[in-house]
Amino acid sequence: PEELTLMLYNGLIKFIMLAQKAIDDKDVSKANDSIIRAQDIVLEFQSSLDMKYELSANLMLLYDYMYRRLLDANIKKNKEILEEVLGFARELRDTWTQAIKLAKQPQRQPQQAVK
Repeated sequence: PEELTLMLYNGLIKFIMLAQKAIDDKDVSKANDSIIRAQDIVLEFQSSLDMKYELSANLMLLYDYMYRRLLDANIKKNKEILEEVLGFARELRDTWTQAIKLAKQPQRQPQQAVK
């Protein structure tokens, strides 16, 4: 699941960047399709949260905000809004990458007190 989550973050970043390029190219249809794909990924993140953890409630709020901003960006075809969401997506992806690295490190055993 760790690698799948990382792939989803990378996909989110890719689709936001594709939408930005499509807006530059005045390709409204492609921008719309790319933003919808990004929204689908955010919805997937929301649906997969385990709400028994405190962090999940905070992530749900962030994902909800990102989703609403993507809706706004799609309606307005606004690259600045996409840039804002892209910043969050990159931050989440980078944090997740660090978490994977930490999880793969061997666990240290606490040293016993010397008598």
